[in-house]
Amino acid sequence: LGRMKPVIVVHGGAGRIFKEREEGCRAGVVRAALQGYSVLKQGGSAIDAVEEAVRSMEDDPHFNAGCGSVLNEKGEVEMDAIIMDGKNLDSGAVSAVKCIANPIKLARLVMEKTKHMLLTDHGAHLFAQAMGIPAIPGEELITERSRERWKKNLEPDSNPEEFQKDLGTVGAVAIDSEGNVACATSTGGLSNKLIGRVGDTACIGSGGYADNRSGATSTTGHGESIMKVVLARLIHYHMEQGMSPEVAADTALDYMKTRVGGLGGVIVVNKAGEWAARFSTKQMSWATVKDDNLHYGIYAGEEHVKSVDEALASERKGI
Repeated sequence: LGRMKPVIVVHGGAGRIFKEREEGCRAGVVRAALQGYSVLKQGGSAIDAVEEAVRSMEDDPHFNAGCGSVLNEKGEVEMDAIIMDGKNLDSGAVSAVKCIANPIKLARLVMEKTKHMLLTDHGAHLFAQAMGIPAIPGEELITERSRERWKKNLEPDSNPEEFQKDLGTVGAVAIDSEGNVACATSTGGLSNKLIGRVGDTACIGSGGYADNRSGATSTTGHGESIMKVVLARLIHYHMEQGMSPEVAADTALDYMKTRVGGLGGVIVVNKAGEWAARFSTKQMSWATVKDDNLHYGIYAGEEHVKSVDEALASERKGI
């Protein structure tokens, strides 16, 4: 078979990335893209590849997902995640989940082991138990940085909105050699959010969308704004009207900015394997692998290119 050349694109969140965290964010998205690509190279499915890439970023404390997630008003981690298969539009999502390392794995199980698409909070917790996913103490997901930010945001003169700017979600999109597409997105949400707040990530069409007839998209940015315009599905609509991934992404991000004042970023792959990583924020960490070349960047207009072999060699050296 092998009709399509596999492609994976990942993002580590749109917003402001502080100087001292840039290297870690770049390394994290590169590692995730390489891990997802190795799944595709071995003939694995798009859905396996995006799950693997997102799991890698959930385990990396540089990102606001899994370990390293921001804290809600009560100082706890509550996470949202979604995964979607473009072949039959199957999707699984979880929202407001606590005390598990990899919400994306749980979302995949919701998709495959239930008749439902979204499980929340306590019900998601019971399902995780039933599936044998180990519960971990919530503290294990909390980094010093998340706790510091949470404390700062509690101060009477603080403006949590200011702090939101350097937070993001993590996500991945892929097309495999069979031409199937998939997306996955995972997040810890907004810092100091109300208990039980669910953003765009767990919502199909907002946090992500995948359909073999058009492509796959994963989003990041201000969740409430993304939900208002159903950003991922809007991009697909534009691609269905004949736009390239890049133009579709820019058009949708521009609409979100002018219509509701929302900023964000997206990664897209279309059914032909063309990809885009676009954002209206100052920065977004992203990486993609296509034709055995790795591309990655953080700033607008920044794009480094390396061969996959070269990138893997420096990964092994631990650079």
